[in-house]
Amino acid sequence: MQTKEEHEYQSFEQDVDLLVAALKDSFESSDANYRIDDLNNSLYVYLEGLTEYTEEEIEEFAAPLLEELDLDFEHIFLLPLPA
Repeated sequence: MQTKEEHEYQSFEQDVDLLVAALKDSFESSDANYRIDDLNNSLYVYLEGLTEYTEEEIEEFAAPLLEELDLDFEHIFLLPLPA
C-alpha cells in the first residue's frame, strides 16, 4: 500500500507527464523530455522543433496549458530539444 507522500508524488509526476504530452502535441513535436530542478523549483521542458516557432506563438500555445494544469513550479522553461 502506498503512503500519502508516494501517492502525491505519483500524482505530481502524472501531471508533469500530462503537461509535457500536451505541449508536445501543441507544438507538433516528435520528441519531448523534461527535467525538474528541485533546488530552484523549476521545470525544464525540451521540445523537438520548438525553434520553428516565434516567441509569441510559443506563448500563445503554451499559456492556456500552463494555466490549466497549475503546477507548483516557480518557473517553467520551454527549450528546444538538444540534438
